[in-house]
Amino acid sequence: MAAALSTRAQLNIVHAGVDDMVRDSRRSLELFDELGDDWGRLQATYSLIVAAEISGDYPTAARYLDDAIRRAEDLGLWTEVSFRTAGLGRIALLTGDYDRADELHERARRLAIEQSNKSAEEYAEVGLGLSARWQGRLEQAETHFTKWLGWLEQVGGTPGIAFIRAQLGFVAEQRGEFTKAQALHQQSYEAAVQVGDERAIALALEGLAGAAGDPGRALELLDEADALRRSVGLPLPPGERFDVDRISRRATSCPARRRPSTGCP
Repeated sequence: MAAALSTRAQLNIVHAGVDDMVRDSRRSLELFDELGDDWGRLQATYSLIVAAEISGDYPTAARYLDDAIRRAEDLGLWTEVSFRTAGLGRIALLTGDYDRADELHERARRLAIEQSNKSAEEYAEVGLGLSARWQGRLEQAETHFTKWLGWLEQVGGTPGIAFIRAQLGFVAEQRGEFTKAQALHQQSYEAAVQVGDERAIALALEGLAGAAGDPGRALELLDEADALRRSVGLPLPPGERFDVDRISRRATSCPARRRPSTGCP
């Protein structure tokens, strides 16, 4: 029963069913606590970590992650240690501590390589790419992201493909390569629709807003993305507003139908 509840909670992650995720995860955790099963506790808290992160409750996410790392180390589950360490790196990134984010993601990446676990390595390196992009190191970010597209295609990782194409689209847009950015975000949108993940679809719409030549259209796409996020009860938390805020500022300061490359801020 505990394992089934934990699994059902994780299946709800795709559709961002936070209330259901939290309910099932907490009950699963209670049952695993009664059993004294630390492996089960790791599984049960995963969805609680995700729910806290996407809701913007970073202290709660960090608390669960610290506990999960300790339990995984005690059990010798080093792949789990890698995933949770990278998760802690994500929280550092979302709270603006880039140095700690890079340190944790690199530690997680090296551990994943030692364990020959590609999924954990990809998760950690994508975190390094996000940090690089947010700090303006676009070439480095592109290298981190591009490395994993072929592997994700081989293993059928459509959600990961959608996310990485969105990130590469943002890299192109930040460079002023708007046609390339639009193509990448359109590919991300199609992959996100295929998965049926509302948050991934919203991310692609935000990317398309950044690549739009018409500032009015850009603001329409941002509104559409915001409405979609709110429809599942998850407006964009403060730590994830890097792209939306800069695209919105640019769109509101540009004359109609002029790309930022024409001189708009």
